[in-house]
Amino acid sequence: MPQRDRIQSAAKSNLVYLLNEWRHRQPVPRGVVLSDDVEFDIPSRNETRVEIDVADVPAETIAAQTNATVMLNGVPVLAIEIESPTHTYGYIHDRINEHIATGVKQVWVVDPHFHTVRVHHPGQKTEFFTNDEDLVAEPDLPGFRVRVAQLFE
Repeated sequence: MPQRDRIQSAAKSNLVYLLNEWRHRQPVPRGVVLSDDVEFDIPSRNETRVEIDVADVPAETIAAQTNATVMLNGVPVLAIEIESPTHTYGYIHDRINEHIATGVKQVWVVDPHFHTVRVHHPGQKTEFFTNDEDLVAEPDLPGFRVRVAQLFE
């Protein structure tokens, strides 16, 4: 796993903060935002473990866990990969495909060095967002909207 620099770490912290701020405005029961390479055990894929930099997990998935759960059983709505200078195109491409194949509704690839976000949805064209644009996560994260520049402040 590549080491993170301070720029990547700050972007990750901002993402978690902004997603949690949005999440707390949602009706109960709420899902959760998880980070630090959280692991998922995908039930529909035998022994498929997926690590994600930041994930938004729906309430029903959280409700299905027990206190003994180490890896979450289920699929997040959103998976965020934070690019590193050591990541290759092939590595990122494989990560996106892996997340989409497991049923993730949105995959964000965040580049903290160039201040961009690429959003991938299953079966759709990739969306590209820059600092002066709003990143909107409809319909999967209703009401989530943030200026891309906020991710990198």
